[in-house]
Amino acid sequence: MAQVRLIKNIGLDDNATGIQTGTIHEPTVATSHDNIFITGNWFASRSTDNGAGWSLVDPFTALPSAAGGFCCDQIVLYDPTRDLWIWILQYSAKAGSNVFRVAYAPGDDPTAWNWQDFSPLDLDPSWTDMWFDYPDAAVSSNHLYITFNAFNAAGRWQRAFVFKLPLDALKSRTALTYQWWTTTQNGSLRLTQGAADSMFFASHKGGRSLRIHGWPDGSNTVGSFDVQVSSWTRDPFSAPGPGGVEWLTRTDSRITGGWVSGTRAGFLWTAGPRSGRPMPYVKAAVVDVTTQALVEEPDIWSQESAYAQPAACPNAQGIVGVTLFLGGGPRHPSHVVGFRDGGEWRLAVTSTSTHGPLGGKWGDYLTCHRHDPESSEWVASGYTLQGGFDRRNVEPRYVHFGIGS
Repeated sequence: MAQVRLIKNIGLDDNATGIQTGTIHEPTVATSHDNIFITGNWFASRSTDNGAGWSLVDPFTALPSAAGGFCCDQIVLYDPTRDLWIWILQYSAKAGSNVFRVAYAPGDDPTAWNWQDFSPLDLDPSWTDMWFDYPDAAVSSNHLYITFNAFNAAGRWQRAFVFKLPLDALKSRTALTYQWWTTTQNGSLRLTQGAADSMFFASHKGGRSLRIHGWPDGSNTVGSFDVQVSSWTRDPFSAPGPGGVEWLTRTDSRITGGWVSGTRAGFLWTAGPRSGRPMPYVKAAVVDVTTQALVEEPDIWSQESAYAQPAACPNAQGIVGVTLFLGGGPRHPSHVVGFRDGGEWRLAVTSTSTHGPLGGKWGDYLTCHRHDPESSEWVASGYTLQGGFDRRNVEPRYVHFGIGS
């Protein structure tokens, strides 16, 4: 039986993070040979020796300020087909609007950043009361895709966006043209890791429906279809651990994991308890994008603890790797990685918190990517609390894992 093989399992210390951490941490990670880049709320860190040493990259000062200054959300990617680092940063609103920045650098010098900023006002001058939040990003064969929600000053959701940027233009640092698409029907659009000639992305439509969109690399048109999944609940999200300490007060049912392999696209999200499953769990739906039919629902669940906030990515062979959290009952929040083998999820705990978070706040997203150059393996981001429950006790985690026997 195949098992999870933890190749590198590294907790970052205060020197690596500058203590710019928090239990709403949202870490992301990417690799290129011995280079590792990891981000979180509100730090970034880089290793040039495969994790032996780390240097703080302060997102507040590493690049020039914009709008109301650097805020929080970040995503880092590496595209091996073009030897290209991609760093996405979200900035605070100023005068009713903000920007997100797409920074890009060559693989051999991940400090030589070029960048372009995107504002709602660039898309429509009438959008004077709108700001971007909650990013996702993935690459296809030829494009970088980025999603954002947009809110107004009152904090009310307005619409969701998808941006499509040509990777060749990022690589050559030539004039950056792009396409964008927006919807007022579906928010928190989750992209699929592993895309080739088409990018797929999904959100909840309501009830048991998923709305799945497809945007081919060579087309200006976004298509969509709906699928029905089995019954699931959106709450309650509660899983108190030792001492009754809660960790899921911020959790919701937004889709946080997406992947595509061949003609099958899969999506993961956190669901509330139901009959036979007393704890929150990860709901899964796999769809054939050609027949537009639901294929299977390989949920991840436990009788004694909750699974939550999953992310996923297929390796080069199409095997799906995951990163997620496990907590409640006998354990404080723990970070877990694994993969799907023969219809079963094989999972391993990388680290367990010594404490639960103050106010029950944890989240909101993780990332899982293919390792470079070992494309049959994965890299994942995670974190736990070690030795206490304030921000300096947050230990971000870099995990390189694969399939063992």
